[in-house]
Amino acid sequence: MDAGSVNSSSSSSYLNAQSRWPLRDQFHQKKSSKENLDRFIPNRSAIDFDYAHYMLMEGRKGKENPPASSPSREAYRKHLAETFNMNRTRILAFKNKPPAPVELFPPHFFSSQQQDKPTKPKRSIPQTSERTLDAPDLVDDYYLNLLDWGSCNVLAIALGNTVYLWDASNGSTSELVTVDEENGPITSVSWAPDGQHIAIGLNNSEVQLWDSTSNKQLRTLKGGHRLRVGSLAWNNHILTTGGMDSLIINNDVRVRSHIVETYRGHEQEVCGLKWSPSGQQLASGGNDNLLFIWDRSTASSNSPTQWAHRLEDHTSAVKALAWCPFQSNLLASGGGGGDRCIKFWNTHTGACLNSVDTGSQVCSLLWNKNERELLSSHGFTQNQLTLWKYPSMVKMAELTGHTSRVLFMAQSPDGCTVASAAADETLKFWNVFGAPQAAKPAPKANPEPFSHVNRIR
Repeated sequence: MDAGSVNSSSSSSYLNAQSRWPLRDQFHQKKSSKENLDRFIPNRSAIDFDYAHYMLMEGRKGKENPPASSPSREAYRKHLAETFNMNRTRILAFKNKPPAPVELFPPHFFSSQQQDKPTKPKRSIPQTSERTLDAPDLVDDYYLNLLDWGSCNVLAIALGNTVYLWDASNGSTSELVTVDEENGPITSVSWAPDGQHIAIGLNNSEVQLWDSTSNKQLRTLKGGHRLRVGSLAWNNHILTTGGMDSLIINNDVRVRSHIVETYRGHEQEVCGLKWSPSGQQLASGGNDNLLFIWDRSTASSNSPTQWAHRLEDHTSAVKALAWCPFQSNLLASGGGGGDRCIKFWNTHTGACLNSVDTGSQVCSLLWNKNERELLSSHGFTQNQLTLWKYPSMVKMAELTGHTSRVLFMAQSPDGCTVASAAADETLKFWNVFGAPQAAKPAPKANPEPFSHVNRIR
């Protein structure tokens, strides 16, 4: 098991939350690099210490009240100062004179092909977030999934009983839905592949489907779960839901009788769900410390579905799951506070390929779509985001700024920006993955998965 929700009901925190607007910028004046000109560090190797000592101890004597001297003596003193370069006004040196370039090889040594070969520029990883938004009432619960970034570049976040939408293209914020107290809080959100429709899991075991463009509820999925729905995953028109009742249900959102398969294997709450890019395998993680791989081809509505692999290597809750974008059968999983490990799996054989102890609770995992890199978010003690080089798992960067565990992460459609939401009730944006080699426009909304849905309740 892992640390779950942390509730705070003090009046001071309540008043503080009421005074903050959801998804509004936090204005922290940040100086540009050109403005940070208030500190100079002298270069000791470039300082003439003998001259400095003379100027400080001997050369300054009599400057305030100079003694009377004859014109000939004064002329001699000036000539002597010029000869020994004693007319300098600075004592400290802040930079060396650049050395003359040395040509080690003649120009014709290199071939024209070598000269014309383009070199890949070294990527700079910003150590601070690009933007910070307020996220009051964000539920501090490790087992929930309250953040998702859709293919139409709109980010959805659940704050208490309300789902807010933040349009990354223009920075506008809108409220999608606020559920009743008896049904909330909202426990999960997930965009459909078309970026237009969104699924919302509730504490009362129901799942709502909404059209974000018209702000209309299409239907409510009932009867599948008995307890809250904390995890959601789309596979085309199939919406997979994971509940606190340990069940995993495949729902065909196009038909009235939406339950088409039920996966049974977990013994406690299902807190992580991810379909592989091909849609053939489903990874599920639970509070029972188990990781399952399910094969879509063997699923059946007439009999219990048998898992492909039951993996017991983690020693704490398994919530963080991420399928590799460049190797179809590679899955990364992260364990909670009692485990702290990122593990890599061959999902065809069930073999554990590698295990890395991160030193803290692993809350979320994201692969870089453009490079062989993995990003993880963590809890106590640093509450950081860590960028790893794959497969060496060498740390490339550690991004700090959150003051509480970083529970959720979501990736922009172009794969460059990562949004992180933490228990400190802030939403931060990090340009951690750099620019893609060829930027692709966001795909157009495709209503096909919901073409037969007509606000079925």
